[in-house]
Amino acid sequence: MDLTAALPKRDHGGNLDRAIATYGGPASDWIDLSTGINRQPYPVPPLSEMAWTGLPTRAAIQSLQDAAQIAWNVRGEILATAGAQAAIQLVPRLRPTGQARVLGPTYNEHAGALRDAGWQVDDVRSLEALAGADLAVVVNPNNPDGRRHAPADLLALAGRVGLLVVDESFADATPDLSLAGATGQEGLVVLRSFGKFYGLAGVRLGFVLGAGAEIARLAAFSGPWPVSGAAIEIGCAALADRDWSARTTQRLIAECDRIDALAARAGWSRVGGCALFRTYDTPDATTAQDQLARARIWTRRFPYSDRWLRLGLPGSEAEWHRLSATLGGL
Repeated sequence: MDLTAALPKRDHGGNLDRAIATYGGPASDWIDLSTGINRQPYPVPPLSEMAWTGLPTRAAIQSLQDAAQIAWNVRGEILATAGAQAAIQLVPRLRPTGQARVLGPTYNEHAGALRDAGWQVDDVRSLEALAGADLAVVVNPNNPDGRRHAPADLLALAGRVGLLVVDESFADATPDLSLAGATGQEGLVVLRSFGKFYGLAGVRLGFVLGAGAEIARLAAFSGPWPVSGAAIEIGCAALADRDWSARTTQRLIAECDRIDALAARAGWSRVGGCALFRTYDTPDATTAQDQLARARIWTRRFPYSDRWLRLGLPGSEAEWHRLSATLGGL
């Protein structure tokens, strides 16, 4: 029996199997731009035999958390998780259920996870409307429209809600937006993704930053081995490689101008985005997605807009050429 059949459907990118089922072709023929994952990933270093054969030790997990703490200038405590998604599913357990407000439209797993845990969830459209909530969620920069909120504004909001959760999954290239340095205070939790910026989503690695008591509770919920040995070794190497991070940030920012120019030539206007994805207003998002899919380029539509289409950045000159040629023919 399919136990997922009765669960509410939550819309995501990364559903390349759906594209293949509809349009055909092997996965190797496709350019998957439906996510905000860097398509020039960090080069995975050789891994020790222990990474595969042994249970991760507390010392190894701590070394990973220390690497993240240094890389992001974290002031509070930090917990490694099996991706930011795992953290999103743990956060509703930090407080007794009550009223949650999510600044939308945004990544729908936040509201979904809260509702599944028994929270009453309202979707709001301004920071001011979050005030008074028992738990409030802000994605910064936001997915999919790229809205950004100044750290000072978020810190002011933190004193007006029971718990403020700031999802910084796309913040690596804009460190000035991060609240990592303020995470020692109670009532503030920050989520970080590893797989998006480092292009290694399959590693399933993320982090929660916060005050000691809140991180201790999340650690108890997540169990003794929240991440794999492979994730620990890869994460330690990547987070310590500041030269790669700087080069990648510079490249991604430059490539945003490149994809914006291609979209403009197709007659699309930019809604927003960040260094890992761009969202455009198109005459018809369904038609645009279909035309790109026929060229084996998969993109992301949204159930709340019939015009918005989101694209990640191509990963090679060959991919850029295919995208340019396809957009030029729209």
